[in-house]
Amino acid sequence: MKVNMHEAKSTLSALGEKVWKGETVVIAKAGTPYLDLLPHKEGRVQRRPGRFKGQIRIAADFDHTPDELIDAFEGES
Repeated sequence: MKVNMHEAKSTLSALGEKVWKGETVVIAKAGTPYLDLLPHKEGRVQRRPGRFKGQIRIAADFDHTPDELIDAFEGES
């Protein structure tokens, strides 16, 4: 949902409820997206790249999909 700045000021409470219910709200200024309205979440932690290093293993055949599985998805069983 995209609303202009004036409408956002007038309906902030209703927009906040929509955001808490999962809707995306973008506030525009002169028709251009200006702000994203987001719900506050306690305890958000900054991502730390590499924190699972050495803990994840990818199988050697990861990129190989068996023909019978592809056929099943494509309806050629």
